[in-house]
Order: sequence, then structure tokens, then C-alpha cells
Amino acid sequence: MKNPEFEKSKIFNYNESIEYSEGAIVSKTVLKKETGNISLFAFAKGEALSEHTAPFDAMIQVVDGKGEIIIGGKSFILEAGQTIIMPASVPHAVIAVERFKMVLTMIKSN
Repeated sequence: MKNPEFEKSKIFNYNESIEYSEGAIVSKTVLKKETGNISLFAFAKGEALSEHTAPFDAMIQVVDGKGEIIIGGKSFILEAGQTIIMPASVPHAVIAVERFKMVLTMIKSN
């Protein structure tokens, strides 16, 4: 079985590591550990992750395009190069205003 994580000790570029798929959300695992994980996503325009909560903080870094991040009912529009932290246990959602790629870092706490 192929390792689901990115190869270690190898340079990579987030934008070149994932492709868009029309009408879909594509995801790849960068790192997965007991203490949290890092995932890379590519959203087609109009695709979304519906509102949900997580028991730990999560950080979104937009690496391409533009997305709407809704945290606790407040909307934030993020573009490439921008980052936001979603606090633990607060409802949040992600919507592709246009196609966009993001890195999601989740760190678990005790």
C-alpha cells in the first residue's frame, strides 16, 4: 500500500502537488500524526465543506484562488497568501468563491 503522506526530505510546492477536479473537492494528506495532521485541498468553484465543528484549533492557509471561511457565523474572504485560525468547538464552513487550494493544519490538544 502506498504511503498516504508526502515524501519526507523532498522539496515540494503545494500548488503543484494537487490538481483541481471540476465539480469536486480533492484532498491529499501531507502529514498525519496522533497529535494532528496537515492536509492539502483543491476546491472547484462553488464546492463547499458544510458547517461543522472540531474539538481542536485548525489553521487554513490559502495557496491559490479565493475561498470564503465562515467561523461562528462570520464570513471571511481569503485569497492566496492569507491564513486564518478556526478556534476549537466553534462552527465553521468552507466555500469556494472561485476555485482555490488550501492547506489545513489541525493540532490536537489534551
